[in-house]
Amino acid sequence: MFTRRLLMAIAASVVFAGSAFAQDKSILVASTTSTQDSGLFGHLLPMFKAKTGIDVKVVAQGTGQAIDTGRRGDADVLFVHAKAAEEKFLSEGFGVKRYPVMYNDFVLVGPKSDPAGIKGSKDIVAAFKTLKDKGIDFISRGDKSGTHQAELNLWKVAGIDIATDKGPWYKEIGQGMGAALNTAAASNAYVLTDRATWLSFKNKGELVIEVEGDKRLFNQYGVMLVNPAKHPNVKQDFGQQFIDWLVSTEGQKAIADFKINGEQLFYPNASDPGA
Repeated sequence: MFTRRLLMAIAASVVFAGSAFAQDKSILVASTTSTQDSGLFGHLLPMFKAKTGIDVKVVAQGTGQAIDTGRRGDADVLFVHAKAAEEKFLSEGFGVKRYPVMYNDFVLVGPKSDPAGIKGSKDIVAAFKTLKDKGIDFISRGDKSGTHQAELNLWKVAGIDIATDKGPWYKEIGQGMGAALNTAAASNAYVLTDRATWLSFKNKGELVIEVEGDKRLFNQYGVMLVNPAKHPNVKQDFGQQFIDWLVSTEGQKAIADFKINGEQLFYPNASDPGA
C-alpha cells in the first residue's frame, strides 16, 4: 500500500525526509493524469510557488486512485474530475469542501479509415452503440479513473451493460490515458480521451477525432482539501492556499492562458457554483 512518504518520493526526484523545507513549505496534490500529462501543472505551479513559496508535489493517478490516496490521508489536496465520486468523498467526511475549478471535454478518437463510419457525428451514444454492434476494437482505460467512469456511464446511457456485453473487441488495459492512446494508435482502435491529453499527445499515428461536441462529453474538474479532522497530518493552511489561488482571478486566468499550438485546453469556471 502506498504511504505518504512513498508518494512524495514518486512526486519528487529527491525527497529531503524530515527537512524543514519538505515539511513546512510543500504540499502533496493527488491529481489526474490529464492535468499532469497535458502540461497544465508545469504551467501553473511555478506561478503559485513564486507567489507563496509553497512547493507543490503532484502524484498523477486515475481519479479513483487519487481519491483513495486522499481517503488514506496520503495527500493534502485532491484535484480530480469525477463529480459523483468527489461528492461521495465529501459525504463520507474525507474532504472539507469541493470547489469547481475548470472544465474541458472528452472526444472519441479512432483511425482515419473510420471502420465504424461515425466520423463527424455529435452523438456519442449512437457512436458507442455502433462500436458494440459492429464489434470494432475499442480501448478502455479500465483503471477507475475519471475518464473510465465517464466511459462506463456512456455505455450505460447507450443501454449497454458493458460488463456482460463486451466481447474481444473491448480491450481493458488498466492503465492511464497516454498508454490507452498509444495502444489505440498501435492497433487502429477507438478510444475515449480528454481533449487536453489528446492535444498534447505526440504519437497520434493514424488517429483522428471522430466524435466531439456532444454535451454528454462535458468534463468538469474540482479541487478539495483532505479533511484534517480525519488526518491530522494534512497541511491545511498550505493546501487551502493552493485551492484559494486556483479559484482566484489570478489562478483562473493562468488556467485560461494555458494553450498548446494556440488552442486553449481548459476553461476556468470557479464562479459557477453548480459546476
